[in-house]
Amino acid sequence: MERRVAERLRGALGPLGLEAHAFKVGWYNAVLQPAFHLPYPEDTLAFVVLSTPSMFDKALKPFVNKERLKIIRDPVDQCVSHHLSRVKEKFPGQRVDVMFDYEILPSRKPKFLAQTAAHVAGAAYYYQRKDVKLDPWGKKKIYGVCIHPKYGGWFAIRGLLLFPDIQVPFLEQPAPVDCVSTEEKRIELLEQFNFHWQDGRYRDIIEVKERYSEEQKTYFATPPAERFQLLGLPQEAQ
Repeated sequence: MERRVAERLRGALGPLGLEAHAFKVGWYNAVLQPAFHLPYPEDTLAFVVLSTPSMFDKALKPFVNKERLKIIRDPVDQCVSHHLSRVKEKFPGQRVDVMFDYEILPSRKPKFLAQTAAHVAGAAYYYQRKDVKLDPWGKKKIYGVCIHPKYGGWFAIRGLLLFPDIQVPFLEQPAPVDCVSTEEKRIELLEQFNFHWQDGRYRDIIEVKERYSEEQKTYFATPPAERFQLLGLPQEAQ
């Protein structure tokens, strides 16, 4: 059943520059405190959805051109929301719950922890402070970061698709690819991500197969309010 769902998702999302990776809710809940658990049985089938560098040209620009006269708050969020909502139509009669990376609960906690979901699904390795044996940071707060074996840091985690009616007790958990395997590189990665994230060097911690285009880099480096102009959106659509 999981394979059929995965194939259908690949067919719907692949041409948009999006990837879907399967996991069981139990894998995710097992590594988090109860406050962050997803409220589903542990064998429930779920997918974490990533955007790859090609999403900008394959999904975002066509979406903006089509919706250019409507009110747009955040082009990327609305584009992803549009396409994941349409994915539900591929599963008539099947309950599909969607969670987005930007959604928060009334408690102000995120609806899900994106990097943890990517790690347990084997999509990207979540490098954290605990992955460094000789910690050089003392009392400094150090945030972790996911690295994709193909795209390095040139990708984003966009949402979850959950299938509450599909239980997959025998789904085997894939290990994420540990592509930043040396102590020195892990320290360099976490240093760059925490203290120099604006220059984006952490994204190239490994040799990548594909990265954001110059146009896309400029878009994400521009303050959100000024991005509309880059996409050629008229004032009234903002």
